[in-house]
Amino acid sequence: MPKRPSHAYELFYWPGIQGRGEFVRLAFEAAGVPYVDVGRLPASRGGGSAAVERLLEERGPWLTPLGPPALRHGKVLVAQTAAILQWLAPRLGLVPRDEGSRLRAHQLQLTIADLVAEVHDTHHPIAVSLYYEDQRREAAHRAAFLLRERIPMYLGYLDGALDSNPNPAGKGRVLVGRGLSYVDLSTFQMVAGLRYAFPRAMARQERRVPRLGALHDRVAALPRIAAYLASERRIPFNEWGIFRHYPELDRAAKSPRRKRA
Repeated sequence: MPKRPSHAYELFYWPGIQGRGEFVRLAFEAAGVPYVDVGRLPASRGGGSAAVERLLEERGPWLTPLGPPALRHGKVLVAQTAAILQWLAPRLGLVPRDEGSRLRAHQLQLTIADLVAEVHDTHHPIAVSLYYEDQRREAAHRAAFLLRERIPMYLGYLDGALDSNPNPAGKGRVLVGRGLSYVDLSTFQMVAGLRYAFPRAMARQERRVPRLGALHDRVAALPRIAAYLASERRIPFNEWGIFRHYPELDRAAKSPRRKRA
């Protein structure tokens, strides 16, 4: 079996879905730094789902991840999306050097992770082990609150973070420092995912926070990101990942409110 170079950045995530691994892929793509997407390699090259599963079972000089994504670089292994990006971004030049900016970026990334988890729970509100079809009624109820209460809260918070950045960029506001950071990339992915999953609801929401849509569009137009989005490396959104489009959930915000006693 051909061996991969030990010094390579190796991303471990399930093949066929963007999932939480996409936030890490975007960082590599924006920086133009090569990486190995292990789950998407053929089994003959040591890749595929089996390689991800082996990483979750084997012991090494590190804390074994509970689940993907995980990033391996030599003897370093780090898991959890926000932790991966916190470690990786300084090495890719995607976060300012000062401690205050790095703390700010990590706080924002953790906030995005909270929203991602809530989006996931709209189609799996009871258990991940159950199919969506087994929990459709509960999913509609959960989605109604997400669209009506939680998404406006999160988007409003991120929009306010554009104002609180003391070093705005010259060509539109960014979330950290004066230039592109990994948090801007993650915001792009979040907005893109929400547009796919809830197009009707997001058309309304983005009228309240147009700057987040503008940030998404600026990131999408960056040469390296635009090339990535047009390539086969970008896995299309689908109904197996985190952001899923079920039309009935996109209409769920119109469900009746609870009556107060």
